[in-house]
This record gives sequence, C-alpha cells and structure tokens, in this order.
Amino acid sequence: MSDFIPVNEPLLDGNEKKYLLECIETGWISSEGPFIKEFEQKFSASVNRKYGIAVTNGTAALDAAVEALGIGQGDEVIMPAFTIISCITQIIRGGAIPVLVDSDPVTWNMDVTQIEGKITSRTKAIMVVHIYGLPVDMGPVLDIAERYGLKVIEDAAEMHGQTYKGKPCGSFGDASTFSFYPNKHLTTGEGGMIVTDDEEFAETCRSLRNLCFQPHKRFVHERLGWNLRMTNLQAALGLAQLERLGEFVDRKRAMGRRYSELLRDVSGIQLPLAHTDYADNIYWVYGLILEETSGLNAEEAMRQLAAKGIGSRPFFCPMHQQPVLRRKGLFEREDYPVAERFYKQGFYIPSGLTLDSAQIERCAIAVSELLN
Repeated sequence: MSDFIPVNEPLLDGNEKKYLLECIETGWISSEGPFIKEFEQKFSASVNRKYGIAVTNGTAALDAAVEALGIGQGDEVIMPAFTIISCITQIIRGGAIPVLVDSDPVTWNMDVTQIEGKITSRTKAIMVVHIYGLPVDMGPVLDIAERYGLKVIEDAAEMHGQTYKGKPCGSFGDASTFSFYPNKHLTTGEGGMIVTDDEEFAETCRSLRNLCFQPHKRFVHERLGWNLRMTNLQAALGLAQLERLGEFVDRKRAMGRRYSELLRDVSGIQLPLAHTDYADNIYWVYGLILEETSGLNAEEAMRQLAAKGIGSRPFFCPMHQQPVLRRKGLFEREDYPVAERFYKQGFYIPSGLTLDSAQIERCAIAVSELLN
C-alpha cells in the first residue's frame, strides 16, 4: 500500500551524493580508494580507538575479530543467548564452544551477573553485545575479564553514538565491531568496522580481510583469510554519514521519547527503559514486549500492524532455539526463559531516521488499538 510505513528507511541527504560522484569521477570505486583510510581513521577516532579496519559487513567484522584473537578448537566464549546469529558463527566454525547467559528483563541486554558462574578453565573470551538502545553494563564485565585473564569482544553494531559512563561504545575490550547496515544510525549500505588499540591485532585483521596476501610473496599464503574488503564507494557513504552522527543520535532520542509519551498509558506492553545510571537510551529501534496478559504474541501483533500499513520486525530468536544449532547438538536441555519470552513477545516498530511526527503518532495509535 502506498502509505505503508517501513520499519526503517535511511537518511541520505548530506554529502553522500557529492562523495559518491567524486569516487566515480576519479575512478576510485574499489577497495583501493582514498575514502577507505579516511573513514577508518575518522571512525576509529570517534570511538577513541587507535585503529580501524573497514570490512564488508558487521558479520565479517565479528568473524575476523574472533579469528584474529586466536579463538579456536575447544575454547569457550561466554555470550548472550539473546542476539543475532552473526555473533556465534565464527565461534562454531572455528571449533570453539559458545556458552550462553540469559538476558536482563529490564535493559534487555545480557545479564552480567551470570557471567562469572559460567567461567571454566577453557574460557577464553567474553563477547558482549549491546542490544537495541542501551549498552551492557561494562564495568563488571571488564573486571571479570581482568581477574580471569579473558579477552573481551564488544559488538557495538547497534550503538553508533552511544556511550557508557561517558565513554564511547566501541572503546571497550580487546576489539569492538560495528555494522553499517541500512537500519543502523550510520550506514554504508552494507559494511562493518573492527576497532582496536592493539597494532598487531589490527594488522592481523587487515591481513585476514585481504585473503592473507603477503607483501613480498603476494600469491603465497601462510594462512587462510577472507575477501572482506570495503569499497571506496561504501566508505564515501560512511564518511558523509559520520559527519552527521550527532544529529542522528539526537533525532533518534527525540523519536524514542515521543513514542514513550504516546504509549506510556497503554497497558499490556513493556516499553524500552529510558535510562540507567550509566547511559541514556539511544533507541536504535523502538522495541515493545507484550505482556502475557495481553492475549497477544509478537507474531499476531505484527500481522495486525501490517494490515494497518505499519512495518515491524521480530526480536532475535535466542541461540539455544536456533534449529541449525540444535541440529549440531548444541544447548541440549538448556533454557533461557527471559530470552525466550523476548522472542515470543517482542518486536519493534518503525524507527528509521526519516520517520516524521505524523508517522510516529500513527504507529502509536495502531499499537494502542491492538491492546484496547
């Protein structure tokens, strides 16, 4: 229908066209172009990191980071049950063992109080994944990692412009990763970034990104890598977007506040937490969790919203419920009830940067009608 409100639409009315035309006019459209290095330098600086490695997408960033940290056969990685499957793929493919923790029912992030109880002699790393709008409580995680000598991977894919106690998300742990998919605050169409303060780790990631070509024996390979190179066209988009990140964050927070104002008196739903003592919600998406007493689950609610011309998307299916992972014999007899409830009852409504006030009100009315 013509008046359908999509769940996301990117905002591309800054210098995107100007920089893309520069790529075309100069012929620098591949991964060799000058926008790549400029984007890496400016983005890593924006999160207080020394090095940035631009890659094809957020999944590729995670894959390369896990490989570069030497996580492999028999190693255990503690991670949230409630996240996207990208977080677990290289752990499994590398022969390591994912160890899950459940979610905090209020912040929707991993419950950091469960981490220490999952540590064994085989634990090598903790993978932190910031979910939807609020960051994970990083203080306890970093303290545990230091006491037990563990690596920390920070997946900040959804946290462009967010901070934890005033420090940028993406600045914590051994390595942090970002996604630039079109639904993120900052997009390159497809794309991702690894950021770190470790020069040797950064060089390993660059090598893995580029098929592990060697400087003096290009087609002689000592290690298997991937072709994960970002193009100059993508980096040009990213640079233009980065110039406006502060504006985008302010817009997202204003949208989230408006949704909460319109929905605060609607019974039967849990709204996103506005703030904690370490961060204000950035509202990457505006999520809703239906109470069991509402008589609705997420699937039915999304079906009814679609009939009203409102786009929506379900919450993540927990790792222990993924059919492909269960067929591999993983997570047998494991239950993570909070993550399970999020998946069954949670979804998010239109949250893109192009959303206007009339559309926000229309979406809020549609949600209210579901529950009244």
